Amino acid sequence: MKRFWIALCLALLVALPAQTQRRSGPTPERPPLGQTEPEKKLLGILDEMRASGRVYLEVPPTDGRMLRLLAEAIDAKSVVEIGTSTGYSSLWLALALQKTGGKLTTFEIDGGRAGQARKHFQQAGVENIITVVEGDAHKNVEKLKGPIDLVFIDADKEGYVDYLNKLLPLVRPGGLILGHNVNMVPKYVKVVTATPSLETLFYMEGAGLSITLKKR
Repeated sequence: MKRFWIALCLALLVALPAQTQRRSGPTPERPPLGQTEPEKKLLGILDEMRASGRVYLEVPPTDGRMLRLLAEAIDAKSVVEIGTSTGYSSLWLALALQKTGGKLTTFEIDGGRAGQARKHFQQAGVENIITVVEGDAHKNVEKLKGPIDLVFIDADKEGYVDYLNKLLPLVRPGGLILGHNVNMVPKYVKVVTATPSLETLFYMEGAGLSITLKKR
């Protein structure tokens, strides 16, 4: 069943180009609906963050929703994020982890932004499932152990390939590696599309998200 859901999800992402989807489908995007009180609380914090401008270098909501969808679809238990910023994308991932019982380890080089993120996690009631690691992620990720179900990379663009090389061995077969702003990282795109053990598709409705499957 798990394989079915992830295969279906990825197939739907690339079934048609974005412009074709908009022309042919009279289905305007609607905001996510909270099913449980914890989910409603978390969605409320996400709304407040954007309304108040308490976001910095964050993903757009469309990409945030995709992060949540993919993490929940593969029943992710161990998620790693490179580039916490103020925690907006982390909270989208937390929406999934509330359901899967998983945890997030997120890396941020800026102490001020890491502090803001921790406050947001506390407000959302998810501080117990998110660990923020401050400092140089290129060095700190070397302390991680696998298996990792999902990796989300959204940090220094010149470092994407290094993050991939260090984390890929820890990602379980069938796991996902997601890269943000992929139009800005051609070297990373070349690697994830030219490696036989990887299968990569692109979701371009937001700011450009690469979805890479580590083959079984």
